[in-house]
Amino acid sequence: MPGQSLLKQRSFAALWWGQIFSMTGDRFTYLALAGLFYEHSQHDAATSYAALLAVFANVVVAPVLLFAPFTGAWIDRLNLKHVLVVCDLLRTLLVLCMPLVFELTHSTDLIFLSVFVLFTVNVIFLPAKSAMIPEIVRADQLLAANSLLAGAGIVATAIGALAGGYVIDRFGWAVAMRLDALSYLISVCTLSIVVYRAGAHRAKLAAVTVRSYVVEVAAGWGMMRRSRAVAVGLVSLAAVWFAGGVLHVAGNQHIQAAASVPGMQRLGALLFAIGVGSGVGAWWINTHGKRQPRARVLGFGLMLAGCTLVLFALSSLFAVFVAAAVLLGVFAAPALVLTETVLQEDTALEHRARVFSARDFLMRLTLLASVTLTAWLVSITDTRTTIGASAVLLLAIGAVVIGLGRGVRRVRVNAG
Repeated sequence: MPGQSLLKQRSFAALWWGQIFSMTGDRFTYLALAGLFYEHSQHDAATSYAALLAVFANVVVAPVLLFAPFTGAWIDRLNLKHVLVVCDLLRTLLVLCMPLVFELTHSTDLIFLSVFVLFTVNVIFLPAKSAMIPEIVRADQLLAANSLLAGAGIVATAIGALAGGYVIDRFGWAVAMRLDALSYLISVCTLSIVVYRAGAHRAKLAAVTVRSYVVEVAAGWGMMRRSRAVAVGLVSLAAVWFAGGVLHVAGNQHIQAAASVPGMQRLGALLFAIGVGSGVGAWWINTHGKRQPRARVLGFGLMLAGCTLVLFALSSLFAVFVAAAVLLGVFAAPALVLTETVLQEDTALEHRARVFSARDFLMRLTLLASVTLTAWLVSITDTRTTIGASAVLLLAIGAVVIGLGRGVRRVRVNAG
């Protein structure tokens, strides 16, 4: 099996373990900040929990919107392994400082500033990681590699969601943040094991001038437009990000309103359920699903996710929420795994980071629109109506994706 052989390769195994640790910490941080904002809103009647969540989401996406269109060309000039190690060191320090900053100031504004800096580092880390994967695995192993890395994210979601909710409700959000800092530090150690040699293309790069840099940035965006298959993947991924923004704001409130005792453990359990579903979806894509037309898999996945959101919106039972979360994970997995693989297959190393930076920019722009629209819609209607409207949108986009995919050449991936 390709997955088994990949996990025996030192470099990929190190990257895989690093992803588990860092993404587990990420889940701790998300739940910790959500807990902090909920606690703050309960002590300050003038502060809305939904508004804080919307601001949080905006702060998360702002660095991508500001910097991602331009950083990819710079990353393409660097040693990707060094970029990843330095980024994780910076993330360790930033997350470690957040509890101290809030303890000294009790200012959510400074927390938002820290989050902004943290996600500015992510703007560099994420495209560098995606760009490096094809350099440490064979071309015929890309789908298996992305599925395994998606699996690492699922394991991280399972551990981080369940343990994070427990730790925050029992010991406080600050403890969870310190555990996140430890996870980034462990990731630094695993990344240092990766064997990677910077591509020879760096020696051919022209000296940096404003004109040459603009040309390099434009080249990355141009590559995004030339492939219809990539367009199908990106539209599907954008739909998943939009739905995620809706659940971040309206879903959070819907869950807390239905709970007899509000807290982060319920949210953690639902994140775990999404992780389980994503694992099933990633397994199917890497086995039976890889032989199916990609546009059809993506489109029907979005349409089924829309139906699941209707179930989520109409219920107030936690058991139904869990079942819906599992199904959402299953149906979102194709967009997450297939888009990554398509971009890696269709771009050369010297352009890859800028293409992934452009992808990140588009997805965060979608998230920004989603959380802003959701906060407004919740304020004039309610959470059920808002989630239901998102479900209708997913159904429509799923149909569009299937239509766009007609005539796209089916890509066959070597089973290894």
